[in-house]
Amino acid sequence: MSKRHRQSGLESLVDFKHKIEFPVRWGEMDALGHVNNTTYLKWVEVARVDYLMKLNGELKDENIGPIVARLDCTFIYPVHFPDTVKIGFKTTQILEDRMICEARIFSEKHQKLCAISHNTIMAYNFKKPGKVDIPDEWRAKISIWEEI
Repeated sequence: MSKRHRQSGLESLVDFKHKIEFPVRWGEMDALGHVNNTTYLKWVEVARVDYLMKLNGELKDENIGPIVARLDCTFIYPVHFPDTVKIGFKTTQILEDRMICEARIFSEKHQKLCAISHNTIMAYNFKKPGKVDIPDEWRAKISIWEEI
């Protein structure tokens, strides 16, 4: 499959074990007639939280939990009402003190990649405030699930 074909069709979601979908709502559009950019980040947030909860309840014990340290979004194709977006979310790399994740947003109506978001997630100790290394338990579960 060519790179162009993989990026333009929903087939690219095959690489994502975690997927979620949302109907586009009329109220998510802005004055320019397309979905407001902040909505993409909200969709990614829901996909990220769902991903973490499916891995293991939230990957949080009484002291340590995940926080978003960095988030970006590259907008590729505008989304309009009516449509359904499908989002794939995955961890692409686990470093000593952070996880690098990627989300891809696709338009079902147009069969196109609409946006790519990169998320950096860190482990944070809420009892003794500050970042900590990614716990071995997180690393093991994600490595098995994502095969990385």
